[in-house]
Amino acid sequence: MSKVVAIPWSSASRFLHHYTVPEGRGSQGSTLYMACHSLTAVARDHAPWTEVGNGHLAPEHLQHQQAAQEKPRHQWVGLLSRMTGWSALFLQGEASTCWRLTVRILEARGLGWADLLSEADPYVTLQLPTAAGTKFKTKTVTNCSHPVWNETFTFLIQSQVKNVLELSIYDEDPVTEDDACFKVLYDISEVLPGTLLRKTFSQHPQRGEELDVEFLMEKTSDCPETLITNNVLVARELSRLDVRLDAMGSTAMATGEICSEQDQDKLELELVLKGSYEDTQTSVLGTASAFCFHYMAAQEAELSGCLRSSKSNGWNSSNSAEHLTVALRALALGKEVTVDVPATNAPGVKLHLKAESCPKELVVRLGFDLCAEEKAFLSRRKQVVAKALKQVLQLDGDLQEDEIPVVGIMATGGGARAMTSLYGHLLALQKLGLLDCVTYFSGISGSTWTMAHLYGDPEWSQKDLKEPIRHTREHLTKSKLEAFSPERLASYLQELEQRAEQGQPTTFVDLWGLVLEFMLHGQVMDQKLSGQRAALERGQNPLPLYLSLNVKEHNLQTLDFKEWVEFSPYEVGFLKYGAFVPSEFFGSEFFMGRLMKRIPESRVCFLEGIWSNIFSLNLLDAWYDLTSSGDTWKQHIKDKIRSLEESPASSRTSSWLQPGTALAQMFKGFLTDRPLYQHSSNFLRGLQLHQDYCAQKDFSTWADCQPDSSPSQLTPQEPQLCLVDAGYFLNTSCPSMFRPGRRLDLILSFDYSLSSPFEVLQQMELDCRGRGLPFPRVDPSPEEQRQPRECHLFLDPDCPDAPAVLHFPLVNASFKDHSAPGVQRSPAELPAGQVDLTGVTSPYSIFNMTYKEEDFDRLLQLSDYNIRNSQDTILQALRMALKHRAPSDRPPEAQT
Repeated sequence: MSKVVAIPWSSASRFLHHYTVPEGRGSQGSTLYMACHSLTAVARDHAPWTEVGNGHLAPEHLQHQQAAQEKPRHQWVGLLSRMTGWSALFLQGEASTCWRLTVRILEARGLGWADLLSEADPYVTLQLPTAAGTKFKTKTVTNCSHPVWNETFTFLIQSQVKNVLELSIYDEDPVTEDDACFKVLYDISEVLPGTLLRKTFSQHPQRGEELDVEFLMEKTSDCPETLITNNVLVARELSRLDVRLDAMGSTAMATGEICSEQDQDKLELELVLKGSYEDTQTSVLGTASAFCFHYMAAQEAELSGCLRSSKSNGWNSSNSAEHLTVALRALALGKEVTVDVPATNAPGVKLHLKAESCPKELVVRLGFDLCAEEKAFLSRRKQVVAKALKQVLQLDGDLQEDEIPVVGIMATGGGARAMTSLYGHLLALQKLGLLDCVTYFSGISGSTWTMAHLYGDPEWSQKDLKEPIRHTREHLTKSKLEAFSPERLASYLQELEQRAEQGQPTTFVDLWGLVLEFMLHGQVMDQKLSGQRAALERGQNPLPLYLSLNVKEHNLQTLDFKEWVEFSPYEVGFLKYGAFVPSEFFGSEFFMGRLMKRIPESRVCFLEGIWSNIFSLNLLDAWYDLTSSGDTWKQHIKDKIRSLEESPASSRTSSWLQPGTALAQMFKGFLTDRPLYQHSSNFLRGLQLHQDYCAQKDFSTWADCQPDSSPSQLTPQEPQLCLVDAGYFLNTSCPSMFRPGRRLDLILSFDYSLSSPFEVLQQMELDCRGRGLPFPRVDPSPEEQRQPRECHLFLDPDCPDAPAVLHFPLVNASFKDHSAPGVQRSPAELPAGQVDLTGVTSPYSIFNMTYKEEDFDRLLQLSDYNIRNSQDTILQALRMALKHRAPSDRPPEAQT
């Protein structure tokens, strides 16, 4: 029998979770989750609600589900979707038991390393990142190249996640840091339950270095835990431990009964729970002390702690017997337990412990589909687009919803040049009545400056753009010296200090965001990304999409590790992992998909600093930029594709790493560290990789780097994100156009590069095809390469899923001779048509943030002209897009 579990409406205003829970749920039981955003407006309009007591609400149709108790899960999904009208994301909450992994370290052979006066002193460490906080170490066998350990260790593991055991042999050194001489990563999915497996790992077969290990997997009798997954990331159950310091110990400390007068030291209570969100917490006795730890419910966690002096780094007592250790799995949920803190010089200090289950609902949305808010927006925007298309294409009848093509603007970066040119392009589209035909509007770097400014006005596309253009012209043509005046620098410092007090990590990139705000606006702009939802409420504007790259702060250059991160007014998330948070929560702290600490949403200027962060480069990035060509980039992408094809991540069960020498590691760090890094809280923190994550198409589409096969090197293991300008890799906002569910028919490509007018587009084609994404062939003729026109149309008749691409390079083709389409310039007007885009003295360098008024006007007019001069081609492309969207012309899989 099933029952309806209702939740408070106050909790459902952001997320709704109604689920059926079978009575007596066992290991085969499951939970069906339906996550739907913005239900304050959506749910009440689309489903009847009934109060079931205590302020809880439930859909009426779920009150009468007894007649359908035996329906299979997939039928329930369809039924609920049809009855509510929601395009909801369903997440499976599978109950899965844990297993006991026993690892026996036997012996090693052929360890030929030697110190100056002796042979190696080896020991082995074992770490399983998915068993957070658990790390083991064998004894050290001194002066031995053939050590025998025969030591056994156990891990509690969840079989539904990717468990990769890290085994390392170190050479102990009493003077310097221990050397890592042997390391293996072993995927334990090879270990079959109930069967003893013996493995011999070899580092250098020619030298005979080997490590013998035995593995045994056994099922436990523990209760199963409920997992929520999108088949790439897995959220596991969390528990919360509340710790309260007994008042007696606090009072004794406050009255000085513990400490002597002469040393005035106060005793600190330090508690450590490895693998938890908080990890370590400290409090001085004599103050009100309460702690809270969040940790995996299935984790074999231990709370450890002791009293120590506040003025020294050492423990107050060197006796290990006086260290507190509490096994948390022995605590009954909801029941308070009192334990004594062992300390001879501080008697009477007690801790009250109470473990509770954390809510299962996630704030992080796991799913590759579009969020509910975007789907609702698309329905509203289609009405605006249909009306605009009917007018500009002079259609006789109204378009049906499935006949309306999806058009997107894809703007590249280019600093102030991109910002100015984009204003010109949008102005022309508005004049031609074409702006309302656009559904998506994506940008990176300098293009985002235009977008962020425009979306501060909810009605911007329905108004004359002269005012925002005048505003930008005024500030772009003024001196920037005031941005660095002592008064201004003091104001930056004050705001950065306020952010630090709120819990935001502050870096040079945040300072850049403040400087940029003053240079572009001359004042504080109190706007936030989530506030841009007002511009989408009636579908009156296209949906803005801002892109950035997440990179490694250390050890890897951008080309070797980068992950696309998309920002929209609705949510921020990773394309590769299918994980998103509401935009107002970006910057807050998360653990295992749950919100741990709410931090105020940043003003949009700090996001503009991230989107145009060109400062977090390392020396390898800089060297690549200085020495590479378009052919070099293409070869790099081909090599990546070849590497993935020859050695797919999903087939790799183990790998051996050769650690470099200390000198090599230091030199690599010198080349790859990012001195001016950017930091944002990582909302993926704690989430684990699914056992089959590499085989998921949505993940493999965006996977293109070696660490993708090593879960411990991926972003969920990182405490913070490091976000940079997407132009570090590819000067395009293209990836947003290929999210599942968007399916664009026509892309307007606005390219603001000063040279090689087709290079960026060709790089996009190569990258998309390497990822299996449909993209038309970009093969301009030699004549077009020499003398590019204002507009070029690229199609691929052999690939019906590929959108048409209308490419607008930044060129001065006919504008130099025409003041308007079809209007020849007089001799006196010819100087106004001379726009220096490629010369050494061009004012449009990416590093130039101050334009002369005539330079601003010429670039704006050039961009405006190039669109208006291409009106016929744009209308032709729209008619083709209309035909492409027609149900009769779509492939069967696209019609379903």
